[in-house]
Amino acid sequence: MSRTTRTIAITTVLCLLAFNAQGQDASTENLATSRLQSLMDIYWSYRLAESPTLATAAGMNDYNHLLPQVAPLDRSRRLRAEQEFLLQLGDVDRTALNLENQINYDLLGWVLEISIESMELNTDRIPFNTFSSFFTGALRASYGVSMTTEEDYQAYTSRIREFPRYFAENIDNMREGMRSGFVLPKVIIDGVLPTVRAQVYDNPDNSSLFEPIAEVSDRLSAAVQEQIRLEAREAIRLYAIPAFRELAEFLQNEYYPMATEGIAAQDLSNGDAFYTHQIKVYTTRTDLSAEQIHNIGVSEVARIRREMEEVIAASGFDGSFEEFTEFLRAEPRFYANDETALLKEASFIAKKIDYLLPEFFGRLPRVPYGVVPVPVEIAPNYTAASYNSSPVGGIRGGAFWVNTFALDQRPLYELPALTLHEAVPGHHLQTSIARELENLPEFRKELYFSAFGEGWGLYSEKLGIEMGIYENSYEHFGRLSYEMWRACRLVIDTGIHSQGWTRQEAMNYLTDNTSLSAVNVRAEVDRYISWPGQALAYKLGEMKILELRQRTEAALGDAFDLRSFHDALLGQGALPLDILDTVIENYIAGTPPN
Repeated sequence: MSRTTRTIAITTVLCLLAFNAQGQDASTENLATSRLQSLMDIYWSYRLAESPTLATAAGMNDYNHLLPQVAPLDRSRRLRAEQEFLLQLGDVDRTALNLENQINYDLLGWVLEISIESMELNTDRIPFNTFSSFFTGALRASYGVSMTTEEDYQAYTSRIREFPRYFAENIDNMREGMRSGFVLPKVIIDGVLPTVRAQVYDNPDNSSLFEPIAEVSDRLSAAVQEQIRLEAREAIRLYAIPAFRELAEFLQNEYYPMATEGIAAQDLSNGDAFYTHQIKVYTTRTDLSAEQIHNIGVSEVARIRREMEEVIAASGFDGSFEEFTEFLRAEPRFYANDETALLKEASFIAKKIDYLLPEFFGRLPRVPYGVVPVPVEIAPNYTAASYNSSPVGGIRGGAFWVNTFALDQRPLYELPALTLHEAVPGHHLQTSIARELENLPEFRKELYFSAFGEGWGLYSEKLGIEMGIYENSYEHFGRLSYEMWRACRLVIDTGIHSQGWTRQEAMNYLTDNTSLSAVNVRAEVDRYISWPGQALAYKLGEMKILELRQRTEAALGDAFDLRSFHDALLGQGALPLDILDTVIENYIAGTPPN
């Protein structure tokens, strides 16, 4: 789809919005419901057209040949369209909607307002961080997509040919950031450059982009299979690899000299507004200032430290907190000897949890998941683990990524908490259930709010206690270390971005309060520097979920059922915390939204 075609598509959207506003019979009893449904349908079609990688993830194949368009003209087009969506939403009578549609109304409004604010701040000027980026997104845009026809493979090759255009638009946005004082710090570029350079291969067969076409469907003739591989190799060689080479040269020769020595979001142009926006995006709360969040973090750190001291005493270790954490970092029995051993241990823990899930959840997802190593090219600068969902209707399940780089920095006693968070009942369970809910509008099935998702992941770590997953003091300490890690994030993120903390101060704080290895400490602090606000989601989200559970238990007494509560919590997909509060209040009152 060309830029002209997309402009025509948005013009069509605006016409549909106008029709939606004027073309309904005002005397119809269900006017508000009808208008909202029409608005949601048009919005979803718009999102698919504007976000081809989202469309792929949602199982829509019409845009598998494209990558997003992110030039200033595209941003202006989207801003105009979404402002119109918000205006039309405001004309819908919310009071006339049932409970389920009031949630739909509030969610659509929340998503539009945040997106509009982001475009007005032009956050596209910084299109990557140490954890995620436009270029890794492009690499994985078609990962797990089912390809059986010649057209499927041609779409894949066409998407690879989009790399130079897509990279160039992101580079232009970064140049605008250089001109306007909205850039990443030098220390972040130091870490990211090797990842970019690693994609400049001499042989295209070594690129991860070649993996999906290494084994072409045997439904196609041998001649067609060979032609597909030939065209894909040429696309990787002529389009993807040069795009990465140009990006590496830009980062080194143009961007790095303009990158900052300072690390605070507050120091950027319009930095205060940017950080306030980031807090809102990732916590889904507007009632907390950076200072309040910092103080919550300090309080949580003190509480968790007391629990950690109790676990050390229970372990029988004779020494201080610092001596215990040093013992954990240095003791060989806590570390795998090879990559396979680490992956096997993670897999064993995952299956142990799978066996117990029906006791705690009434609804379980159909799609499976696997334990997969973090790709080697990004592993050195990547976090300990992550979850990557599969495309709807794809040929792979969800992927629990485990970082096998620097095995002496990947303690086994942390694996139970890590698996509970990233796989089950954490991210895999939550995101897969959301996609499989039949009662939700399509636009809601692919929503992700960090405070909800990461809060659920951290809550899942604590749920592991009730599930009996932690088998010894070391694993209990590993869980507490992870909870402490998330509490420290509240202190460190706000310290860096609003209180003038240095990188070393942040690393010292994380080292002093957790058993995280030196490699993980560095990677984590650089992540917070490059991704302001995101680190706040975990603890604030978990605290809200725990509060909702305590409130529900108190209200329902002996009638409280944990499986039912969890199903209610996850049964509306991802939600901002205020809307989640409303959902649980309705559950307590016996009036669920559907």
